[in-house]
Amino acid sequence: MDNLQERLDPLVDHIMKNCLWQFNSRGWDRLKQNAGIIGQTCTILCGEEPAHESALDRCYWVDAVILSRAYKARFPWINALSKDDLRTLFKALHEKIDHLTVHGSLNEELTVPHY
Repeated sequence: MDNLQERLDPLVDHIMKNCLWQFNSRGWDRLKQNAGIIGQTCTILCGEEPAHESALDRCYWVDAVILSRAYKARFPWINALSKDDLRTLFKALHEKIDHLTVHGSLNEELTVPHY
């Protein structure tokens, strides 16, 4: 995909400024929700129906619907991407958000094993 970084940055910026779910207090929770929300958002934007059978899936699904609507409204170019380009973009988005919210975070609370 051409301009991956150029397209990735505003998506990351939107999450970091507008999505409270990124502030979960445990690292493993953040990783799980990042995968659930970002994965389902990609599925929705690809025109497919994400699985939302469990209570946790439904929770992620609600955030994914909100995020997909915001992305469509704020970034009209996202509607023109192919499914393959969306999947490439969202794979990079997932990796970047995991890095920013967990792996690269200086918040030591995220690594407390009994928290």
